[in-house]
Amino acid sequence: MFKKSSSFTVKHLFWCLFLSGFVHAQSPGKFVNVFLGTSGDHGQLSPAASYPFRMMSIGPQTYPGTHTGYEYYAKEFIGFTHNRMEGAGCQGDGGNLLITPFQGNWDSSQKLIKKSQKGSPGYYAVSFENGINAEFTVNKNLGMHHYTFKGDNNGIYVDLSYAFVGRFVDEKHEIIANNLEGFIQSGTTCSRGTYKIFYALEANVPLVWEKIGTHQYLAKFPKGVKDIELRVAFSSIDTAHAKQSILGASFLDLKKNTAEVWDEKLSQIKIEGDTERKKLFYSLLYRTLQSPFVISEEDKTYRSIDGTLNKSENVFYNGWAVWDNYKTQLPLLSLAYPKEYKDIAWSLADLYRHGKQDFSTQNEPSQTVRTEHAVVVLLDAFRKGYDVPLKGILDSLVAENAKLDFSTPDKALESSYDNWALSQIYKETGNTEKADFYTNKALDYKKYWKKDFEDLTQKDVDQMSARKMYQGTIWQYRWLVPYDVKGLKELCGSEEKFINQLDEFFNKDYYNHANETDIQAPGLYFATKEAFKSEALMRKIAIDTVTQFYFNDNSRGIDPYVGRIYQNNPKAFLRTMDDDAGAMSSWFVMAASGITPACVGWPVYYLHVPLFQNVIINEKSNHPLKITVENFTEKAIYLNGISLNGKKLNRNWITQDEIRKGGELKIKASEKPLINANYEGWETSIKEQ
Repeated sequence: MFKKSSSFTVKHLFWCLFLSGFVHAQSPGKFVNVFLGTSGDHGQLSPAASYPFRMMSIGPQTYPGTHTGYEYYAKEFIGFTHNRMEGAGCQGDGGNLLITPFQGNWDSSQKLIKKSQKGSPGYYAVSFENGINAEFTVNKNLGMHHYTFKGDNNGIYVDLSYAFVGRFVDEKHEIIANNLEGFIQSGTTCSRGTYKIFYALEANVPLVWEKIGTHQYLAKFPKGVKDIELRVAFSSIDTAHAKQSILGASFLDLKKNTAEVWDEKLSQIKIEGDTERKKLFYSLLYRTLQSPFVISEEDKTYRSIDGTLNKSENVFYNGWAVWDNYKTQLPLLSLAYPKEYKDIAWSLADLYRHGKQDFSTQNEPSQTVRTEHAVVVLLDAFRKGYDVPLKGILDSLVAENAKLDFSTPDKALESSYDNWALSQIYKETGNTEKADFYTNKALDYKKYWKKDFEDLTQKDVDQMSARKMYQGTIWQYRWLVPYDVKGLKELCGSEEKFINQLDEFFNKDYYNHANETDIQAPGLYFATKEAFKSEALMRKIAIDTVTQFYFNDNSRGIDPYVGRIYQNNPKAFLRTMDDDAGAMSSWFVMAASGITPACVGWPVYYLHVPLFQNVIINEKSNHPLKITVENFTEKAIYLNGISLNGKKLNRNWITQDEIRKGGELKIKASEKPLINANYEGWETSIKEQ
């Protein structure tokens, strides 16, 4: 009996260790749920096959659909399209080049009814009740379709005028032998501009093309062909460049290569801890790496936002949502993806040489959303050590600044942030006179703040879009002074009154995590003697139960949401909470890593206890930063000590330079908050010049 028990114990231990090692060795992509946030207005995401930072994205179109064209619980499929902005509002954009497989005679009323589906980074597959199977993979600018059919007479329906929200503008095409090529022009998000993409489509079997509409074709396969591959490539330059992206590699090889690339990018942040939480983390990190898009070609050419052709050794990106993600996604990329971010920052600066608009131009090389606060991002990148050509675009920055809008309370504070950023850019470039001028302009925020945000007894201070503000309340927008927290405390009366007002804001659930208007507010306690309150808030918002009254349909809900904000399922986010090109996912990723930006425009991050015992940032670089947590438990949520490379830190913040140099950051956690922590503080401030 003893021997049998001993043998069982040894075997049991062996398998536990084996399985533990297997899980540990699994690639990050294995933890990604591509169906997170793909139902209803709970993220506006899709399971499309995609490649990091590329606009080619083959995704299913369902009835009904969402902003990305897809609804997880829908059974009826319309077909498959090739581009989208993940998580974008205003009903999204993209949805070009619709392809629908059919068997027998084409009938526009025929229905593709989903039987099953699956997906992973770079791959999506679906089977239909009629026996058609479809799978897709993407590699850079190339997308591959693979269909199998049950019947003998098969083909595809192609609609060149299909676009989300009916935003089709124009297209031209030609059929050359077996192939289709041309361009499609559609409206950008909110129809503020237009974009043009060139494409080329090839099949591995002969096609018989039949025109059935102004922009619609049937392409029929030879009788008896039940297995077919299509290759579709994009370019912002011309069809010749699109055709150059069409590779002869097999579907499986492309799928394998793309999965490896996704694993490489996701591995930039390595975590160790709870498996379910790990799945949520990597599923959200995956969402942060979809855009902006690499637009330049292998030969270094790119088409800019004014339609001109250009050439640069830098990689050119487009597809922006800066207003949405300048506080979250872009800081995360600057932190963990320096190779990509140096070109992202350069690309954002390059827009100014070609007629940058707040939203989009009429000659965009890809779908895009908006670029307000680009000046803040450029300052931030410059101070983090990125090579940003600020001097060459100063005149354009000044011209943009002259158009800033102060007509509503929210716009007054938003524009003041840009004034501050421009003052700091002049400071960094050595022009003290101009720096002082824009500093004083930035300080005008105080008069706007006193006029609209000081008095909290007014009846409309908790009402969405009161006083013509954009998707926010007086309570939510009043904290948008990250560049002068010292001044904000003074406006509140003192640090104690500042803390008391923050307490009221969060205790009465005035905070709105369904949008980015006040997304920086949970970190404001970090700049006070009660930093532990921000430590608790970061964790609560990330993984605990919250009460949410506000939603982006301009309502203060009479039926509040009570539960977790971030969940690893199709209804992943709050109602009306768009992911906004990775903005909301990035917030979670940084919160889970124990790091949050102190103020975009300064290379400083506040520290708190991560959601994992071990976090490694830039693991494969020469100088990775390993964050380890001592006394890690679910209840130990407060900081009780920090050391960097063996040296004790008497502060709760770290700089970009310290992160870049790498090493080991040790965080000692505690179940009890450190009351009146005697940290060497870091808070922003500006003075009249």
